[in-house]
Amino acid sequence: MKIRIKGNSIRLRLSQSEVNKIKSESSISDVIQFPERKLIYTLSKSDIDSVCAEFNETQILVKAPVVLINTWVGSGQVGFEANQDLKEGESLYILVEKDFKCSIDRNEDESDLFDPPI
Repeated sequence: MKIRIKGNSIRLRLSQSEVNKIKSESSISDVIQFPERKLIYTLSKSDIDSVCAEFNETQILVKAPVVLINTWVGSGQVGFEANQDLKEGESLYILVEKDFKCSIDRNEDESDLFDPPI
């Protein structure tokens, strides 16, 4: 799983095996290891009404409704998104999507990524 953070936005991109894993499991995570501690980022299925994110000392947790994730993994839909209201009129943009092979060779293993849509 890849994470991109920019301003008030979080983007998670999942490979084919990760999409298959979230279909059968309640959550998937990945880790960025730093010298003193690690940052965990997780996508979790939850009995909630809308997509939201939380942050604690060591984890970014993106939660999405079970029905939304189950529909997404079984379809050709690229992703899903939401805006989470924050204080003072701000919002957090959340995007979760399938990760596609790049059209330019970057010398990276893309064997587990999705073929680009036609």
